[in-house]
Amino acid sequence: MIPVEQSRIRNFCIIAHIDHGKSTLADRFLEVTGTVEKRRMREQVLDQMDIERERGITVKLAPVRMTWQGYELNLIDTPGHVDFAYEVSRSLAAVEGAILLVDATQGIQAQTLANLDLAKAQGLTIVPVVNKVDLPNADADTVIDDLSVLLGIEPEAVIRASGKTGVGVPEILKRVIDTVPPPSGQRDKPFRALIFDSVYDGYQGVVVYIRAVDGQLEKNAAVKLIGTKATTTALDIGRFAPERVATGAISAGEIGYIVTGLKTVNDARVGDTISVTSEHEALPGYRPLLPMVYAGIYTASGDDAAELREGLERLRLNDAALQFEPEQSPALGFGFRCGFLGLLHLDIVRERLQREHKLEIIVTVPSVAYHVFTTGSSEPLVVRSPMELPDASRIQRIEEPMMHLNVVSPAEYIGAVMTATQERRGEFEKIEYLDPTRAVMSFTIPLASILVDYYDTLKSVTAGYASLNYLFAGYRTADVTRMDILVAGEPVEPLASMVYRDTAYRIGRTAVEKLKDILPRQMFEVKIQAALGGKIIASARIAPMRKDVIAGLYGGDVTRKRKLLEKQKKGKRRMKTMGKVDIPPTAYLSLLSR
Repeated sequence: MIPVEQSRIRNFCIIAHIDHGKSTLADRFLEVTGTVEKRRMREQVLDQMDIERERGITVKLAPVRMTWQGYELNLIDTPGHVDFAYEVSRSLAAVEGAILLVDATQGIQAQTLANLDLAKAQGLTIVPVVNKVDLPNADADTVIDDLSVLLGIEPEAVIRASGKTGVGVPEILKRVIDTVPPPSGQRDKPFRALIFDSVYDGYQGVVVYIRAVDGQLEKNAAVKLIGTKATTTALDIGRFAPERVATGAISAGEIGYIVTGLKTVNDARVGDTISVTSEHEALPGYRPLLPMVYAGIYTASGDDAAELREGLERLRLNDAALQFEPEQSPALGFGFRCGFLGLLHLDIVRERLQREHKLEIIVTVPSVAYHVFTTGSSEPLVVRSPMELPDASRIQRIEEPMMHLNVVSPAEYIGAVMTATQERRGEFEKIEYLDPTRAVMSFTIPLASILVDYYDTLKSVTAGYASLNYLFAGYRTADVTRMDILVAGEPVEPLASMVYRDTAYRIGRTAVEKLKDILPRQMFEVKIQAALGGKIIASARIAPMRKDVIAGLYGGDVTRKRKLLEKQKKGKRRMKTMGKVDIPPTAYLSLLSR
């Protein structure tokens, strides 16, 4: 295959807030350029997973190569949710331009600003587009004015478009060709490329998605991964259309894939440099990924532990953000302590394990990573689970992760946003106005405070108009402790959680009341208790089921009835000491929301 002249290559991605129409616009690109035939078109072509199409969100970045008016256009569609910002940062490192997409009905949102900052940091050319101008409630003029002020450009430079009807799509492609610079790099140098994503194929091994920086590579050539020192052969090379299409070669400036045949993702890490010589200097990779949320994942049946490990390993091949390590629980058996980017990431992983691997799993109450300083040690102990917390007599102090939080909201809801955030220990920093009707509020807030139901509360108090973005801001000392949940006198380890001392009573009361409604009734009375150390701070009881043992008696001496009732009472006391309460998976999930 004859490579395209480098000056006629354009590499770009689409960045936007969630639900601003990235995937729909990408569909129109595929249609206009003839990359996908009309009879094969469907909604969200680039979203490969069923869960993405069902939920209407993009989880994985998706590359595709298009040809239009003699140019090779390499597009990477990116996720919009804050949990998947890592996917966006990887995409930005592989391109020279970015289409900044803003919904004409919603305007500039938190992730719009966050993704724009990422793109500017990479030095990318920005192509501003206002989408959904065909909707009756669209206010395109106002949004264009806001966008022109934000970018420091003339309003005429902002393109009006509709991903649904195709209005403005050719203009966007022409603007990309005219303004986005062609890729730099020299084809006469030895080959090297940046790995920006990878997937696992059961027949071909690890398939790496690459941006070729220098040189050319042909099928069956020997390649080396500079970071991991792994060596292998390029079993196949190709492009995305959007499915994988073999071309047998790839040249500097192009985006494509290489089939490596490697059997473990550890040998082909995202951010590594793939080259034909070990003398090559590694390309700038990606910042180390820090999981924000930790939760234990167990199978409902202990016999499926091996299948759970295999499922997590397969998911990690396609999800560089997922981290896990083995964990043993007396209550749930063998499982894994997993690190996630956020609650949506956790929910996606849980659902994929259930769908793709047919596993019935239990997810423990999510927590964050605390730094615990103990007597006799200068280095902090990283505690990811409440059960890892050392004895209280040894603890000097506990530090919790803090976040820089930005909330974009209509001005009329500023008071409600501040109240909801400060109730969760958020500290107000500043406020900036995007326009007379909308503001960006900045806070510093503990990660644990936004982990559970802060987003739902924010949407509730702002009638659904607010959006948020957050970044890690370091650790700070916090007065937190472990709260245990006891069911029938026995502590249930997976229900333990870290709480602030001054809110422990309220959280404990809420937890026991929820469990009271969820746990099934037994033949004996079940007590549910929340405890801090040895002190019970909240309690509830589930009344026993009652069998009428004297229903069959008619007449006769009353002592016969008393005898049967006494016998029943003794049996219930015996069951209370010997009986076991099975905790259903819904109980663990119920405590995700407090």
